[in-house]
Amino acid sequence: MTTSAAAAAIASTEQTKSQQSSQKLAEDLDQFLTLLTTQLQNQDPLDPLDANEFTSQLVQFASVEQQIQQNANLEQMVALQQTSQVATMVDYLGTTIEAFGDTVYLGEEGSARFAFVLTESAVDTDIIIQNSSGETVATMTGATDIGKHEIVWDGTNNQGNRVEAGEYTVIVTPKDYEGLPIEVVQTIQGEVTGAGSDEGNVTMFLNTVLVPMENIISVRETTKATEEAVTDTTNDTSGDEEETDSGS
Repeated sequence: MTTSAAAAAIASTEQTKSQQSSQKLAEDLDQFLTLLTTQLQNQDPLDPLDANEFTSQLVQFASVEQQIQQNANLEQMVALQQTSQVATMVDYLGTTIEAFGDTVYLGEEGSARFAFVLTESAVDTDIIIQNSSGETVATMTGATDIGKHEIVWDGTNNQGNRVEAGEYTVIVTPKDYEGLPIEVVQTIQGEVTGAGSDEGNVTMFLNTVLVPMENIISVRETTKATEEAVTDTTNDTSGDEEETDSGS
């Protein structure tokens, strides 16, 4: 979704809500006035309608109308704010971000990059990569020491064959000496290909993977060196980054 399309969608949605409420109120008021007119025309002169009662109802309608108008103004303010946020996100197109998450996108070529952080040492760390159907396509053995560990998956399965392009879920399971799971924080990395709104929340797109704005940890310029590091796992083994083969 483009920025202009997202902005239009936000404004249209908020406007529709206000219009629906106003239309419903107008219909109810018309119905009430019709009923009131009929009652006044057919009232018993010896037992007239209580003016205080229908006056009170008219006041309630006026109060509801005022509230709807206030809500409409608030909705417009929210829509403008969200539109402004989407416009700001355009500046991030083409940059590389890191965000909390466990879903990566693998293209027809190249690799996918993700990371995990251990707050305590583990005895072993299992990494499972599943496709959109929940089927395991690759398994790995991850690092066990405290800290952040980056993984570059070359896009091959346990048989060494290239898998289809698409979204893949990464499951990292570190365990302690008793075989109990250890808390782990997972992140994903990728180039921003779009920005838009998902149910009113501003999001970035890493191809088809949606990343909420609040999940973003860091943003950096996508350079040629970055692209090579992401697409060629044999070129970057520095630091605690792990060159990981799916067959390991």
